[in-house]
Amino acid sequence: MKISDLAERTGLTAHTIRYYERIGLMPAAQRDRSGHRAYDERTLVWVEFLGHLKTTGMPIRDMLDYARLRAAGAGTEGQRKAMLARHRDAVALRVVALTECLDVLDAKIAGYGD
Repeated sequence: MKISDLAERTGLTAHTIRYYERIGLMPAAQRDRSGHRAYDERTLVWVEFLGHLKTTGMPIRDMLDYARLRAAGAGTEGQRKAMLARHRDAVALRVVALTECLDVLDAKIAGYGD
């Protein structure tokens, strides 16, 4: 798929995709005969995963560390698992805090009556 297709399917801009490639968050794209970037489904899955990490608040530097470990391949699974587990724990704490905030907001809204 072309960069415009990847951008459309992920919600990222082509500029962001090129930036991710430049900083090493994504592997360099293969090029077609015309020299245009060509992506496969694995890239789509990876970019979607990065989107989830971003949405959950993982800093780019941590995403880069994870991407480097992923690129290193076999032997880094334990490090990657530990990294994701730590991030998951932090996300779970934020979910609890946000749920408490929602409860406070709901109570405040209910205080205004109908």
